[in-house]
Amino acid sequence: MTSRTSSSYLSRAAVALACVVAFSGAPAVQTRIALDKNKYTPAQDVQLGQEAAAQVRKEMPLVRDGLVDEWVQSVGRRLVRAIPAELQHKEFNYTFEVVNQKEINAFALPGGPMFLNRGMIEAAKSEGEVAGVMGHEISHVALRHGTAQATKGQKFQLGALLGQVAGAVVGGTAGAVIAQGSQFGLGTYFLKYGREYESQADLLGAQILARAGYDPRQMANMFKTIEAQGGSRQPEWLSSHPNPGNRYEAINREAATLRVESRPDSGLFQEARGRLTSMSPAPTAEQIARNKTNGGGDVPSRPGPAVRVEPPSSRQRTYRPGEFLQVTVPANWTQIDSGEGGVTFAPEGGYVESNGRNAFTHGVQFGVAQGATGNLQRDTEQLLQGFARSNPNLRARGSRREPVGGRTGLTTVLSNTSDVNGRPELVSVSTTQLRNGSMLFLIGVAPEDEANEYEAAFRRVRQGLQISDR
Repeated sequence: MTSRTSSSYLSRAAVALACVVAFSGAPAVQTRIALDKNKYTPAQDVQLGQEAAAQVRKEMPLVRDGLVDEWVQSVGRRLVRAIPAELQHKEFNYTFEVVNQKEINAFALPGGPMFLNRGMIEAAKSEGEVAGVMGHEISHVALRHGTAQATKGQKFQLGALLGQVAGAVVGGTAGAVIAQGSQFGLGTYFLKYGREYESQADLLGAQILARAGYDPRQMANMFKTIEAQGGSRQPEWLSSHPNPGNRYEAINREAATLRVESRPDSGLFQEARGRLTSMSPAPTAEQIARNKTNGGGDVPSRPGPAVRVEPPSSRQRTYRPGEFLQVTVPANWTQIDSGEGGVTFAPEGGYVESNGRNAFTHGVQFGVAQGATGNLQRDTEQLLQGFARSNPNLRARGSRREPVGGRTGLTTVLSNTSDVNGRPELVSVSTTQLRNGSMLFLIGVAPEDEANEYEAAFRRVRQGLQISDR
């Protein structure tokens, strides 16, 4: 299991659970933007977007880094909560994923799926600039521009439109389309907007940014950066998001009508950006087209070489990784500090550090999710949902109530495919509440064919845990 469910991701679960955006009315002089005519229902937006997103995930290499994933998702959730009430659609499910591609680009699909190129984040100077691009894309979704544009064309019924989108993604010309940087033909249907819709997304995006606590002028700054990065060749983002004219000035005029909520950045931008820049350089769209194997390349296509890992020892060893926690684990497991708030106990050969990423195939990891609601079931479900967004192969097998450290607890068993060796693995996630309202969680990971002996070890760890918080 890679870092998105190991140290970096887990230690940032607090961000996901604690993210709350305060609303306040903005001055009445801000521009009012209404929905355009649309023959599709919001539920059909969702269906179309999910179909297209599934194909994108198959074709595009995604960045699978826990800290980066959680940071992008936390910024996205903060912006979504700031969408004006009249443009909230209960059917929509906004998700945020990072594509491992060099070109500066981002796009959002009907119903909420958003994909942000790694090159976009690396080019930004602040969290607010990234939020500016995300706010613009969220505005396209909230205003239902994709299906409104399809309505104007009057070209397809829903079934035909789904077929056209899928064909554009998986058809024989997909490689050529990717190389041209046009998102597998999706721009023809959902992503290539006219100047009117671009202007609307700029203005609504500025309003969303202000309500979420970001300076809308950072959106204008980011668009300037995008134009400058293009050089003599038009940047990929601008090919599907044409400048409606005086974009920089228009956004700043709108910003002058808005009151920015007092809300600091998450503080994770520099760390997340640093994680990206420390990785191997992102491939270009053309390189992705040439090397398009294994569904985009972010998950191994077949099991890697087996690594000999000793089974859990029957002897025990006790550690105190924190002031309030005492842990008893098999004697042949050692403590591995992530340096980011999480701690892992794993046997030799069961933990890997490579290219700035942490992963473990055998062992257990502990973390604390701050800002939980106090409802163990709900908080656990939210934690698992966060894992699922970053682990497309993760599947729930069942959940049960059982004590964790002598307290009421939940244990959920999931199946996954290891990013280290491509082998099927089982993941057990156990949670219990702490006195201060936070949630303690421990995650046991082992290959599926070794799961029985490891589950016995995980059970002993849960039962022997001593929690002395006050």
